[in-house]
Amino acid sequence: MFAIIATLVVNVVVGGHLGEHAQIKVLLQPAELIILGGAAIGSLLIAKFVPGLAIIAPPLAGALRIGWVRFLALSTGAAMLWVGVGLAAGRLFEPQIEAVLVEMDRFGTVAAALIGAALALYIGYKWWERARFLKVLRMARISPTELYELMQAGAEPIVVDVRSPTARSLEPRRIPGALHVPLSEVDRHLSHLPRDREIILYCTCPNEASAARVARILANHGFKSVRPLHGGLDAWIAAGYAVEAVLETPTSSEIRP
Repeated sequence: MFAIIATLVVNVVVGGHLGEHAQIKVLLQPAELIILGGAAIGSLLIAKFVPGLAIIAPPLAGALRIGWVRFLALSTGAAMLWVGVGLAAGRLFEPQIEAVLVEMDRFGTVAAALIGAALALYIGYKWWERARFLKVLRMARISPTELYELMQAGAEPIVVDVRSPTARSLEPRRIPGALHVPLSEVDRHLSHLPRDREIILYCTCPNEASAARVARILANHGFKSVRPLHGGLDAWIAAGYAVEAVLETPTSSEIRP
């Protein structure tokens, strides 16, 4: 209970400073999980069941200024649900669990070594896969300065904003002329994106996670010149380059030839 109260205090204090323009971001695998708005309230109940969600849900609840009573009720309910599901699963699968324990006792160290080896191999493979992908991204990124110079030189790269509508509402600015192709809608816009022009993707995620995912999708569909913007929109703004308000953003179907 003390941990819950302490978490709420931190969240409310932090949330009070963040206000309506808060955006909580978590990098996963190398993608991102962004849960905003009303969905964050319900997410507290299932936070322990989704990897990473337990970290993002309480701070977001504080940012949204959920009341003490409601937060404590949801957190308590979530804890009871987490424990209850575990107890129910143990009760339901009691014969199977006992059989597994008996077999493990028979094989002892050998079984533990095999399980440990399998787990180590899986973790190693996922680490290698992630490292390989991040290495490709480091080689393929473009800096804000390079993009600015490219635009000034008349190269006319296609700049694509891959942020979700909710993320764009929290930061309602964009790089001038940027198209809006959210990560969730990339497949629908593939036929509208030109293959003979350089495509620059940006977001506001840690390590350009959403832009990286879109870059991988486009590369898998044969696009050759695709690069995420290093540092995303935040880096572009920090460099002092022009931005414009997000009003009616053009989509990929409105690209000029």
